[in-house]
Amino acid sequence: MGTSLVALGYQENWWKILTSGFMRNAFVGGTIVALAAGLIGYFVIVRNTAFAAHALAHIGLPGATGAVLVGLPVTFGLGVFCIGGALVIGALGKRAADREVATGTVLAFATGLGLFFNSLATKSSNTMTNVLFGNLLAISHRQILTFAMLLALLAVCIGVIYRPLLFTSVNPQVAEAKGVPVRALSVVFMALLGLSVTMAVQAVGTLLLFALVVTPAATAIMLTPRPAAAMFTSTVISAMSVWLGLGLSAMFNTPPSFVIVTIACGVWAAVWVMERGLRPAADRVLVT
Repeated sequence: MGTSLVALGYQENWWKILTSGFMRNAFVGGTIVALAAGLIGYFVIVRNTAFAAHALAHIGLPGATGAVLVGLPVTFGLGVFCIGGALVIGALGKRAADREVATGTVLAFATGLGLFFNSLATKSSNTMTNVLFGNLLAISHRQILTFAMLLALLAVCIGVIYRPLLFTSVNPQVAEAKGVPVRALSVVFMALLGLSVTMAVQAVGTLLLFALVVTPAATAIMLTPRPAAAMFTSTVISAMSVWLGLGLSAMFNTPPSFVIVTIACGVWAAVWVMERGLRPAADRVLVT
């Protein structure tokens, strides 16, 4: 047993690490990001914009590298490009097919721009790595304050447009026929998604973004059909993934992003298997 723990990189001073200042920042910042992901994730699944969420994370890459190039905060650069790209996608893509074309086009241009900015600034290579894979342990007190303000803005906006946004997400044709501003709500939603992605990227990175924004929401929808309950469940799964991930990363000296992703995906897999196992049993009861 002792040998396997050493092989895993077990750290006996893990409690001291957990109670350190940088880890407290990681817990607070990660929790804020998890709350934001839980609020927006349900609508990402229902509106079939998972690809857009993933693309926005990559669209933020030139914003991060460009910010380093001109001496601005990385969060500011990420936000400008994520929200700006989201507005463009939302304005150009009313239908799902149009949205995917717009998303792919903006993503291709942004990726090329990010590589160009990265080639100009030698200091941006580390920034690029952090954006791709996340660096939750490097979140500062200033970033926490920024995240808290962004979360408050996101919560207020979701609360204001919740009912019409849910209507247009579930049945956009009927909503448009009843005079609901479908395109305007799509643009607003994409902007809020860009806001959430800005925070989530700094926790788990662009390559692992699905772990917080999409996977918990997909899990929650399998557990409950009620929108409010699904959003709450998604938030709980995201927060628990962050907390357990940070705790295990301190115990076994592993990257937090990897552990957070593993936990979130593990919960999804367990629920998926359970649902598929219960469904045939229910079908047999109905047939009988």
